[in-house]
Amino acid sequence: MTHGNAHSWLVSQLFTNWKKFEIFYVSVLLILQVAVYAIAPDSFIGMISGLTGVLCLVYGMKGRKISFIFGIVQCLAMTYIAWISHAYGSFAMDIIYVISQPIGWFMWGNDEATHSFSQQKRRLIFGGAFVAWIIGWIVLSMLHGQLPYFDSINFVVSLIAQALYILKYRENWSLWIIVNLANIVYWLILVIQILTGHTHIGNLGVYLSQVALQAALLFNSIYATKVWANGEADNEGGAN
Repeated sequence: MTHGNAHSWLVSQLFTNWKKFEIFYVSVLLILQVAVYAIAPDSFIGMISGLTGVLCLVYGMKGRKISFIFGIVQCLAMTYIAWISHAYGSFAMDIIYVISQPIGWFMWGNDEATHSFSQQKRRLIFGGAFVAWIIGWIVLSMLHGQLPYFDSINFVVSLIAQALYILKYRENWSLWIIVNLANIVYWLILVIQILTGHTHIGNLGVYLSQVALQAALLFNSIYATKVWANGEADNEGGAN
């Protein structure tokens, strides 16, 4: 790819084909991340995780490869946050996320269309995700991780959702909605625990940034479900 082609590709990926509603809600979600940092400015990495996390999933909603560039930054930041928070399921999943970003970059460059499973396969996938969650809960409990029932959702269900996302199956967003809801509760509990003195692991800024991020990602996942179902993300990825 020449310099001129690279510039055209970057401009196309970042700035083309945006609806007014999308511009508005992305702006609100990014401002929310900065506002949380202003309230509890003890985690710059938490803010970086929030900003790049929003951009990663928003561009993913648009079906654009640049999503994976923001994803690498966000995953590296989240790996650190998960480690200091003793969220071992999230830590393991974030390592997998980092590895999956270049895989997703390659896969999206070779197939721009979104796909969907049959009703029977969809039930099998969601049922398998439930069984995997139970197994993950047991394993993480044995490792004495924080809130293992929620952390297991973040690990095993996220793993399945990420695989479907890379393969461009529309069902990935339904699983992300479950993950985002669980993560909102998970990080809110940690916020309450640190405010009440029940834990000294991590810090308030990190936890608040993750609540704001997961709320933003939940909204984006719901909207992305509609966008991908309508086929609006098809062919937005652009060429290599």
